[in-house]
Amino acid sequence: MKKIKVYLLFILLCLISIASISCKRENKITVCEVAHSVFYAPLYASIELGFFEEVGLEVELINGNGADKVMAALLSGDAQVGLMGPEASIYVYTEGQENYAVNFAQLTRTDGSFIIGRTPDEDFDLSKLSGKSILGGRKGGVPEMTLEYVLKKAGLLVGRDDETVLSKGGVLVRTDVQFAAMAGAFSQGEGDYTTLFEPTATSIENSNKGYVLASVGEIVGEVPYTAFSALKNYINENENKIQLFTEAIYKGIVWVHDNTAEKVAEVIAPHFTTNTIEELTKVTQRHKDINAWVETPLFTESALNNLIDIMKEAGELDESVPYNKIVTTKYVEKILNK
Repeated sequence: MKKIKVYLLFILLCLISIASISCKRENKITVCEVAHSVFYAPLYASIELGFFEEVGLEVELINGNGADKVMAALLSGDAQVGLMGPEASIYVYTEGQENYAVNFAQLTRTDGSFIIGRTPDEDFDLSKLSGKSILGGRKGGVPEMTLEYVLKKAGLLVGRDDETVLSKGGVLVRTDVQFAAMAGAFSQGEGDYTTLFEPTATSIENSNKGYVLASVGEIVGEVPYTAFSALKNYINENENKIQLFTEAIYKGIVWVHDNTAEKVAEVIAPHFTTNTIEELTKVTQRHKDINAWVETPLFTESALNNLIDIMKEAGELDESVPYNKIVTTKYVEKILNK
């Protein structure tokens, strides 16, 4: 009889353990980020400060190294949430994909890249790119399109992968170097200039292989540069998860705004083990100075229209897309209306 009771107790403990594991898996969300950068500090803060745990979610973070790869991860089911430029969701929607990606929370409000030159230049302005080449990233990606946009607005002739533009005093924007390889390529002598995210830009500067000259974001102004998105079907089937995820991210955004660059650096440091607190503080302050992060994750129609204008200017989009198809604000609005 005693053996039976022990056996039954063992079975009960096993069932509780299985239920616990199942519950954890059910509450797990894999987030694929477009790049690993201090630009996404509110996400890392939400992880480190336990904001996801507070709402009962477990977040696994993976790096896609490009919006096209993040979208591929969503479509394949390797990730449930993507952090990337909304241009990727626009491309998928215009291609006729039925289960397209919908943006449910905006994270950054401008371009997070910095123009890097080979020598220091306190008097740098965009006109100095005339007759020069710059590594711009993947063709059709927000970083490359935004770069082209600011160059054209500055009155410069732009040639994408067309070296003949150099003889005309224009700027050669190179898209033949993958986003993740741009820092290494520039260090090896490719391009007269490049654009880089932080903390990579500061690492290049510290190694005396390049110098931060200007913020693209400061020049271009407001653009919905990166947002959280998920496939339409996933959102419809997991509305509570999306709501809880949005709440945790909002807490991270507010916290980053309310705290000093040094405090933010200390909290996100586990995600940047090769950088010192001093470096991370400097980088975080750069982002605060350009007002990189949204005040709330509400993705507005005017913000989308700014992005569409940039895509049209780059020749990557012919017609506008319906705002209410690729953006939903219901989850953010529920938080704001509390």
